[in-house]
Order: sequence, then C-alpha cells, then structure tokens
Amino acid sequence: MQAALFDHVFASPEATAGFAAALAPRLRPGDVILLEGQIGGGKTHFARALVQARLAADGARVEDVPSPTFTLVQTYDTGTVEIWHADLYRLSHPDEVAELGLVDAFDDAICLVEWPDRLGDLAPAGALVLSFTLADAPDSRRIEARSDDPAWAGRLAQAAGEARHDV
Repeated sequence: MQAALFDHVFASPEATAGFAAALAPRLRPGDVILLEGQIGGGKTHFARALVQARLAADGARVEDVPSPTFTLVQTYDTGTVEIWHADLYRLSHPDEVAELGLVDAFDDAICLVEWPDRLGDLAPAGALVLSFTLADAPDSRRIEARSDDPAWAGRLAQAAGEARHDV
C-alpha cells in the first residue's frame, strides 16, 4: 500500500522548478517518478526542470527539453545515467507501453512518466507518485507524494528544504 510521504504547496512555477532541481541530483538509476494531474497541472514543467538540472549536475550539455506528447518518449544521456521522459496521454492500452521500451528502462534509467494511469499493472513497485493539483493562489501548485518505498521520504524532505532556500 502506498503511504503519503509529502504534501506541499509551491507558490509559483519557479518554486516548483526549484523543487524539481533540488530533487534531480538525489535520483539514482532505477528511480521511477509517476506524474499525475490534469492538463496544465505542472507535470511537464516539473519534468523539464528536473531533466535540465540533472544534465547540469552531471556536467552534460543542458538542452531544450520538449514535451514528449507527440514523440511519446524523450531520452537524455547525462553521462552517468539515462533519463527517460514519457508522456503516455495518447496511449490507449498498456501493451503499447511495452513497445516503447519503457518497462525495460525502469530497471536502469531515471524515468519520469506523465499519465501513469496508462501503465496499468506495469507501474513498478517502489515508484514515487507525484500528484499535481492547482492550489488556491494563482500559479501555485500542490504536489502530493506517495510511494510504497519509504526511502523516498528523506529525499523529498531534503529537496523541499533546499528548494525553499533557493526560491
């Protein structure tokens, strides 16, 4: 059963990006983050910031990070780990996920998956689920995290603490 690990309102897109950037260097090969929320909820903004921060932290060339809405998957090689950013919105069945190679990437890449409900039973145990919702103030986002792996709690708390000091 997934436990609630984190619940925070970020006041601006910059604050959300700061949290993503603070979490990025704490990720390891095999980490999977499932990004839930409505269209316009901040999932892609978060993923872009995380990918760019990890590329920079690993000394790789920081590149534009387009939304994978039409390509379904974008991959980035940081020199130390591969990052897969997937947007499964257009998929209609979990069998299509296997065709993308995403399930294999769960083992040795950092994977960011938007619209993870399309995974069905393919969602890996231990994945971090981040749920994005609009908060009361304009441009603010609530991010709630849950996982069946309690090790995420410490990494999330460290990243949130660091992000608050950077924004």
